[in-house]
Amino acid sequence: MNLPGVVVETNMPELRLLSRGKVRDIYDLGEFLLLVATDRISAFDVIMPTPIPDKGKILTQLSVFWFNKFKERVKNHLVSSSVNDFPSVCHRYREQLEGRSILVKRAKPLPVECIVRGYLVGSGWKEYKASGTVCGIKLREGMVEAEKLDKPIFTPSTKAERGEHDINISFDKMVELVGQDTAEKVRELSLYLYEEGAREALERGIIIADTKFEFGVCGGDLLLIDEVLTPDSSRFWPADEYIPGKTPRSFDKQYLRDYLVEIGWTTDQPAPELPDEVVKNTRAKYMEAFSRLTGRTLEND
Repeated sequence: MNLPGVVVETNMPELRLLSRGKVRDIYDLGEFLLLVATDRISAFDVIMPTPIPDKGKILTQLSVFWFNKFKERVKNHLVSSSVNDFPSVCHRYREQLEGRSILVKRAKPLPVECIVRGYLVGSGWKEYKASGTVCGIKLREGMVEAEKLDKPIFTPSTKAERGEHDINISFDKMVELVGQDTAEKVRELSLYLYEEGAREALERGIIIADTKFEFGVCGGDLLLIDEVLTPDSSRFWPADEYIPGKTPRSFDKQYLRDYLVEIGWTTDQPAPELPDEVVKNTRAKYMEAFSRLTGRTLEND
């Protein structure tokens, strides 16, 4: 699939590139940072050679939607998502930036991923079957795959270096890393964001099974940063297909992971080119999640 407007890697020589992540290219603008979500997609922490058209726009605009919705309760790093508001040096790169970039406050990220789980699925289900726990937290007996938890649980992890996996940590370990007050505040905000987001999503026909948040500190303020409740950071299920006892199809990259498992690919092999059908279906899942949650079509589509 070869659609116009796909951005695999940004190229803006007049801007200082700070880093390239699995999805985002980050530029140093002095007081601010410029975050550009490309159409790269990763699975099992490996970047695929085939992009997903419009994926970066979906991630950016969905995050902006949630940033704005929660901003009265939870401070965030968003300054603007309009290229017109960016420093003038950015304007000549409008074609690469439109709809997929945000200007943000320069925050120091906390060294933890803030994961909230509302359903028993994935690695949590595997651990529960073996020990009756999820990330060391004891759950009641007799639960089934994909069952809703009695209440959401906060399960932090370390931030992995590129190519490595995150490692689940206890809340006590998180306290050691960030301090008691910050750890408690982050846990409180993460649970609030998940519960409110999950409630709103359910009204739009989507179950948010689990998600991860990131926080940073800027000028003494704790800020919500990176992305919020997107198909890259969350597990989305269609509510009308949900049946406890089996994991439903998803509106996220789980479809891609399932395809890679099906063809027998492992991470010690080169990442495969993705067939047009897989690209098309992955894009459709991301797009459906976006339109259901926001009630609108993609800007600059």
